Amino acid sequence: MIDLPLSALELALIEAGQSATAALAPLPRVSQRLDELGYRRLWFAEHHGSPAIASASPQVLAAHAAAVTSRVRVGSGGVLAPNHAPFVLAEQFGALSALSGGRVDLGVGRGPGAVDPEVIRAMRRGAEPSEEADYHSDVDELLGWLGSSKAIPEKTEIPEPWLLASSPAGAEVAAARGLPLAFAHHIRPDNTAASLARYREKFQPSKWRSEPYVLLCVETICAETADEAEYLAGPMNVLKSHLLTGGGGDQPLLTPEQAAGYEFAPEMVPQLQQFRAAQAYGEPAQVRERLAALAEQTGAAEIMITVPVYDAEARIRCYELVA
Repeated sequence: MIDLPLSALELALIEAGQSATAALAPLPRVSQRLDELGYRRLWFAEHHGSPAIASASPQVLAAHAAAVTSRVRVGSGGVLAPNHAPFVLAEQFGALSALSGGRVDLGVGRGPGAVDPEVIRAMRRGAEPSEEADYHSDVDELLGWLGSSKAIPEKTEIPEPWLLASSPAGAEVAAARGLPLAFAHHIRPDNTAASLARYREKFQPSKWRSEPYVLLCVETICAETADEAEYLAGPMNVLKSHLLTGGGGDQPLLTPEQAAGYEFAPEMVPQLQQFRAAQAYGEPAQVRERLAALAEQTGAAEIMITVPVYDAEARIRCYELVA
């Protein structure tokens, strides 16, 4: 049994033969079901110019989700600091907090959210790639604006700031500012132990948090049977194989039928198995046992699941089974 808050990260994956518009269409239904199931948070990621992911603006998607829900906290997982003026982010999330009754999380990350140099230049209006010092400065400026009436509407609950990380260095940025940490175990499980140790060691109490708080994001595929979960995992395995071989994730999500016929390079199979072993796949009892084990191993206070499966109804069913 997992006696921890449960949250969800949505990517709006684009399915083969589908448009980005079609990928976004089920999000209100997904949001409402997560709200009904008692999930604590629903976050949206920021990716640009990708044929695989339709989630380009977490602010817009979070606002849409807030409009069709009443309890779940909505926000970004994350909004990417190099792409936005800190004041604008504070204004946008402040407005969202005012509209949603204060149900807003502002999760901040560093990556550009794109691999296409033209897209990156367009987002940054020709500026050079962001350096580490720029990121630190952006985070500090954003936190400053969150306490300012110039950016946050009067009598509005301040959006809760979070720092996203997938490395010890990123975790230390959160620790130095006394922020809750959302760790991307679903991306870099090999970094989890060292990053959380660094975060707890370096944590400085702040007005945001008096002690460390860790949310662990885990890739989770849960179905009625282990065989069905394996079948549903096929499309994401194909997408990961392209990423691991340097081919990028620049392709839509295949159908499970298409993925079942995909031939992986022999050296790719153990890499995929190793990654999968760090996540949570299987039938409900297996997934609950795995998530509980991860929570115990890491000391996480909250689990966030991301469910990269083809078809929104299968994704909703996974959320139901885990809950």
